[in-house]
Amino acid sequence: MTASRLATGGSAIDRSRPIRFSFDGAIVHGFAGDTIASALLAADVAVVGRSFKYHRPRGIWGAGVEEPNALVDIGGSVAATPNTRATTEAARDGLVVKSINATPNALSDRNAFLDRFSRFIPAAFYYKTFMWPDWHMFEPRIRAMAGLGKVDTGWTSPGPADQINHHCDVLVVGAGPAGLAAARLASGAGLTVTLVDDQPKPGGSLGHRTSEIDGKPAALWVEETVAELAQAGHLILPSTTAFGIYDHNLVGLNQRHRDGRPDTLWRVRPRQIVLATGAIERPLPFANNDLPGIMSADAALAYLRRHAVLVGQRIVVATNNDSGYEVAEALAEAGAEVTLVDIRRDGAPTAPANVRLIAGRSLAAADGSLRVQAVTLDDGTRLDADCVLVSGGWSPTIHLFGQARGKLAWSEARAAFLPGDPVDGIAVAGAAAGAVSLSEVFAGVGTAIASLGQTTTAVPRSTGPEATGGILAAWPMPGSKGRIWIDYQNDVTVKDVELAARENFVSVEHLKRYTTLGMATDQGKTSNLPGLALMAAITGRTVPEVGTTTYRPPFTPVPLASFAGARGAELMAPVRRLPLESVHRASGAVFQEYGGWLRPAHYGGNADAERSIADEARRARQSVALFDGSTLGKIEVIGPNAAEFVDFIYYNTMSTLKPGRCRYGFMLSENGVVFDDGVLVRLDEHRFVVSCSSSHVAAVHARLEEWRQDRFGRGAVYIHNATAEMATLTVSGPNARKLLETLDLGLSLDDADLPHMAVSHGSYAGDEVRIARVSFTGDRSYEISIRADRAEPLWAHLRHAGRAFDAVVIGLEALMILRAEKGFIVIGKDTDGTTLPQDLGVEGPRTKRQGEFVGRRSLFTDEASRGDRLQLVGLTVPQGEAPLPTGAHGVRRSDGRLRSQGFVTSSYQSPTLGRAVALGLIERGAARHGETIDIQHLGKIRTATIAPPCAFDPAGDRLHA
Repeated sequence: MTASRLATGGSAIDRSRPIRFSFDGAIVHGFAGDTIASALLAADVAVVGRSFKYHRPRGIWGAGVEEPNALVDIGGSVAATPNTRATTEAARDGLVVKSINATPNALSDRNAFLDRFSRFIPAAFYYKTFMWPDWHMFEPRIRAMAGLGKVDTGWTSPGPADQINHHCDVLVVGAGPAGLAAARLASGAGLTVTLVDDQPKPGGSLGHRTSEIDGKPAALWVEETVAELAQAGHLILPSTTAFGIYDHNLVGLNQRHRDGRPDTLWRVRPRQIVLATGAIERPLPFANNDLPGIMSADAALAYLRRHAVLVGQRIVVATNNDSGYEVAEALAEAGAEVTLVDIRRDGAPTAPANVRLIAGRSLAAADGSLRVQAVTLDDGTRLDADCVLVSGGWSPTIHLFGQARGKLAWSEARAAFLPGDPVDGIAVAGAAAGAVSLSEVFAGVGTAIASLGQTTTAVPRSTGPEATGGILAAWPMPGSKGRIWIDYQNDVTVKDVELAARENFVSVEHLKRYTTLGMATDQGKTSNLPGLALMAAITGRTVPEVGTTTYRPPFTPVPLASFAGARGAELMAPVRRLPLESVHRASGAVFQEYGGWLRPAHYGGNADAERSIADEARRARQSVALFDGSTLGKIEVIGPNAAEFVDFIYYNTMSTLKPGRCRYGFMLSENGVVFDDGVLVRLDEHRFVVSCSSSHVAAVHARLEEWRQDRFGRGAVYIHNATAEMATLTVSGPNARKLLETLDLGLSLDDADLPHMAVSHGSYAGDEVRIARVSFTGDRSYEISIRADRAEPLWAHLRHAGRAFDAVVIGLEALMILRAEKGFIVIGKDTDGTTLPQDLGVEGPRTKRQGEFVGRRSLFTDEASRGDRLQLVGLTVPQGEAPLPTGAHGVRRSDGRLRSQGFVTSSYQSPTLGRAVALGLIERGAARHGETIDIQHLGKIRTATIAPPCAFDPAGDRLHA
């Protein structure tokens, strides 16, 4: 390979702005507009990296995201970035570029000796070699050699990345001829268009392939089309890769910036998508086809016309299709000596001027060490060459189509997988749909736009010469001589695939994992299809019978900083706020964070917090308390199968609940552990409200959606999280009913009409309110739910009318005392990651329910049936003693040592009872009421008596007081 920069030309570079950077310590010169790869080629740098396993020298193969070899670490004038493709990274002044997987550098790698032992380290050798005598003997050295680039420990974040949400009618992915034509047609139909392309400039292949459109040079047509789209107000995003299509047509875009800013993550929800993502050129199979100087023919043409880089002087162009002819002609015009080797004997175009054509022959082997020096044809002819360009056909870039669950169809005529049955809202056009000529591209664009239900105006016409010949497939064949490389980055050869077949790893998924074919950072963009074709030949199957692996995002790597965005501190875990926060602050509330919510802990300032909390709890028992419970979950479950769904979700049977009634219940994890508790409200036959714990709203909502998708269709069950839409104001205490009667809610509050665990509807100031008679204090209580933006007048009315009843506004700390007096639990505080419902004294559903519910089978395991499980109990201490420390352990002495038999979960001083109350999880606690145990905390031991959890009003009379 003897590459050089031409004195003129290069549509992408600005010769008035020279730059310089270093590569492995050597200075490299270039121009603004160069990529690192184009500048290295212009400087005739042949070896840019080393392969992962054998440390073979590798040169630049491609010109874009398909590049498997030229991975580099970047530092210097930009934030340090490991494992960056030299073909997609802009060359900038002051960059420090280092090759990876090479010590000390790519040209002189001391680990190159590993290639001499390649016969002993084939695919999956590590599974077999390092088992004896102990894997851990080899692990440190293997880990030291694993990986590719190096993370710079001195790296500092360039700052938060932007994240943008965007909507449009049509998202066009790819700004080549198909994408530009599709965008223009969509614009003409009156649709809003977003056009994205991973290249810095629109045009795609038109940037280096000669063509004429509508009688104009392609460059002029591109310029006019882009200007027309911009003038119409459409969004055009260059240097932006669509890396994934997710549910409901959510498309992830990663936009790169050349000014040092972090990448930008776009979340786009288009109504329709046009995929004009082009195609990727494949290599050809021959021995030593990985030598530096062997590269994609189309990439060489791109470097020539975009960057004025002539990749060699004595060039062999090997092809099995027409696309190599333009490459050979252009290189010959640039002054290179070109030999064109076409596998096809019949149907090939005539030889371009000044190009030697050898038809009906193929390459058998390449010769050279650190760079290619010659090739040998299948008839033994030897051709001297300092560069070999190969075009083994084109693989449509159908990754995004596959991510959208599109099925693929094999085309013998194209020797490639093409998009199969259409996907609603997604059209594929251009080379991605298998088009070869520009006429086919434009015809396919018209069809694609029509498939989206849009009327198409006149599509562009190709008015220049076009390639029309077919392709003669050239796949790797079993039994081939020499080492033929399929996956360049991961060192997978024909012999590795043959070994996988011999050991029965013939499934495409097994082949991938056994050989690591397609598992490199390029995700097999150039290697997957040759590998599949080889396995087909070995096993006597067709390529479609072998199939493909699953296409998963991202299409190309996305910086983690882009996914993180500006999330940090509150933006990482945003504090949720009450609708009445400002009102509470004006009332002297002291706020703290509880389960992600900022809530009043108590009122009256911090001067004497304990006294304020105790006073709130005492007055709540004596008269009436007002509490803002807006944080409680209000997740609606709606649909004809809603009753069946809540039965499956809850530990308790819920379908027997009558409309207008409530029931307390547990949700379990799959392992039977109590996940959440709360009240379920049934509004009518097909509508329930899940009132879950405040801190678990998001998790419960996600769980409900997960099980809905797993077992129920959206038509049968619909989940709606209305927590933020409604405020819930609680009135609790002996005078709660009297206070509510002052509101004139338009409903009866008689116990016969609204008994405990019932729900009714009324109105306040013209707004509908929902009244649920449920209690977390043990006293008569009412939860009033109203639109969040209408809650303030209602709260003010309650405060004003409550003066006649000596009402008190209480914070969460007082509420915790009230609920602990009654033995009511808080999930995650009075339970841990092992607590089952029977540990909390709720055994009935476990033994009586017949139907399936989440976690059911886990309740009958040996672990669940252990006799020494931790069970919920109350813990009392002698009168006058201080409360037990939360977290203190109940201990007993065994074999001379103290052993824990449980722990204190909640502990408070009860102002109503005049003594300390506590809850705990103690071994066999339910059967040990009245027993005295030792409690240890920070080396000190106290005694406590195991008691029932409920310490206040065990008969429950105050619920109706």
